[in-house]
Parts: sequence; structure tokens; C-alpha cells
Amino acid sequence: MSRNRHDRGGGFFLLLLLGRLQDHGLRDMGYVTLATIAGQILLFMGIINPPWSAGDVCLSGEAILRYKDYSRLFLSAVEHVDEIHLYHNMVSFLLKGKTLERKYGSVKFFILLVLFTLATSLTYAGLALAASRHYDDYSYMKQCAIGFSSVIFALKVLTTYYERSPYSSVFGVAIPSKYAVWAELVIIHILVPNASFIGHLAGILVGLAYIYGPLSDVVDAISGTLTSRGPSYGRRSYTYSHGTARVSAEIHPIPSPLPPDSQHSLFLSFSIFLHSPPFFPSL
Repeated sequence: MSRNRHDRGGGFFLLLLLGRLQDHGLRDMGYVTLATIAGQILLFMGIINPPWSAGDVCLSGEAILRYKDYSRLFLSAVEHVDEIHLYHNMVSFLLKGKTLERKYGSVKFFILLVLFTLATSLTYAGLALAASRHYDDYSYMKQCAIGFSSVIFALKVLTTYYERSPYSSVFGVAIPSKYAVWAELVIIHILVPNASFIGHLAGILVGLAYIYGPLSDVVDAISGTLTSRGPSYGRRSYTYSHGTARVSAEIHPIPSPLPPDSQHSLFLSFSIFLHSPPFFPSL
């Protein structure tokens, strides 16, 4: 049964999140973006009350490759450690979801989210296996993470590519856009030790596989089949924490890529640093 879904924060950041949603205008949001955010809020609050807890579905290489618990490929992405983790991920997703759903349309964007969730989780497991073999350290396979930020990192790659701006702001510093997502990967890893480096890296690799690899063709093919139209020309554009997997795992959130506002980004990063649990990484 689900446990302690009402005991992961005092409600302040949930109210702040609702305020942010209102500021951005609910009518201006796409259906998929709004439903994705609403679903994760309701799950966190316990209004959607599934028969598992966050620790039961955290993502690890061991759970996927050894125990073949494939439900974690999706369920781990929609769970959050606390309301700060939820707030940070949903605000970041809101900014990217509005842009990409408007560009792709709701059907294609929904397909993109589903495939990105699956692909980032599988990539996470593959990277964990590669790290455990390279360093001869099985603990990489037992690192367990929850959160949506692997998907958000993948979306960040897309929005950065489509903006076509030569420079992007990372913590208020202008750097070449092609390095921006990599800079965020390193900075978040330094500022938020509980963040899952592997989870964020998995998101970047999936985003690159969409822009430069075959993943976009898969999304276009499925979208074209479902809508009975040819694939859209999506490239013509304009803009977990981790822990150790056990029977009862402790979870750390993976902070998502930071919103454009540098002061807001710094506030979120240090809030997560101060409030993240010491043992379970988050996405």
C-alpha cells in the first residue's frame, strides 16, 4: 500500500507550484502538459492512491536488468521524494512542455513523453551496468532513483536546439548553447550531491538521440499511424536522487534542469540541497 504520501512537506511548495501554474495561465497550457503536471501532483498528495510507495518503484539497474521489474521504467518517473522535488521538476517541465506541445501538437507530444520516459529509464539501467563493469563496483547497479528530471533533461536538449540561440544562461552566466545542458549536468552534480548524475546523463543522451539519431523517426512513425497523417516535420523550429536498491529503498530526488530565471534557479537548487534526504538520489 502507499505510505506517507501526506507527510513529505508542509504544503508551502505545493501552493507555490499552484501559483506558478496560475501565473503561466492554465488556458495557455496544452492538455498533455497540464494533465502530466496535475497527475503527478495528485499522486504526490495521495488523491491518486496506488498500491505502492515511492521506495517500491525506484529505478535501479539491478531492479531492471536482474530482477526484470519493468514497471519501474515508468512508475519511478512519476514519483517524487518531497514537495520541493515535485515543485522543481514540475516548474521546469511546465516551461518546456508549453513550448514543445505547442510545436508538436498534443498527440505527438504525448508519444514523445511516453517514449522519453521509457528510453531514459532504459538508458539509466544501461549506464549503471556500464559503470559497474568499468569500475568493478556493483554498487552502481544498486543506486536507486525517482523523479521526472531525466525526461526533463531530454526535453531541455530539444528546447535548446529549437531556440537556435548562440548562448544560453546557466545560473546567470551566458555560455554557448551547445554546452548549456552539459554545464547544468556538472553544476547540479556539484551543488546537489544527492542528485543522480547517471539519471541526468541518461536524459541528455536520449535528447541527443532524438535530435541527431533515430528516435525522432520512431516518434514520427507512431504519431503518423495514430493520427492517420504523415510524420510531422518537427526539426524545423523556432524554443532522480539516487540511493541503494533494497526491499525497502530510501530515495533521493533528481533535480530537473533549471528554469531560465537565474534567481529562481539558484533558490531551487539550494532549497533542494538543504532539504534532500541524505541517502536516496532523485531525478
